[in-house]
Amino acid sequence: MNSAEDFVVLIRDEIGLPVTRADLELGFDQVPGWDSLHMLRLVTVLERETGRTISFPDVLQAQSLGSLYRLAVPA
Repeated sequence: MNSAEDFVVLIRDEIGLPVTRADLELGFDQVPGWDSLHMLRLVTVLERETGRTISFPDVLQAQSLGSLYRLAVPA
């Protein structure tokens, strides 16, 4: 995963939510169809795709899909 657009495609393909890049900075409660089970699935997929472990306390502090992306793919 090399870009935010790749992340959006990953969410669409693996989680099945029709998100756009503009949705990345929305709060989770504003993402259509989002629920806490999607968070668990997405973190699992991100760890698999990046080969990195993502800190669960950091995940709990995440406010948006964009913040999860930045946890998984630091600059």
